[in-house]
Amino acid sequence: MASPVTSQNSKRAAVRKALDRHKVYITAQSFSAGTYSARVLVDGEAYWVDEFRLAQLREGLTPAELELMPAADD
Repeated sequence: MASPVTSQNSKRAAVRKALDRHKVYITAQSFSAGTYSARVLVDGEAYWVDEFRLAQLREGLTPAELELMPAADD
């Protein structure tokens, strides 16, 4: 059984990790010919991504790590 101190430390670490992660906002979605794409806003910059890249962004990877290029202004 985990001690109360260990339990509290793990909870704090989880909160810290969640706060350090960037926020991903979906601003547009497109479904065409069975393909999904989403325009997302990450740290003030917009990107077009597929379902796989969206999942990676939500897991905490940065656009730079995924080598994403900012979306052109519509």
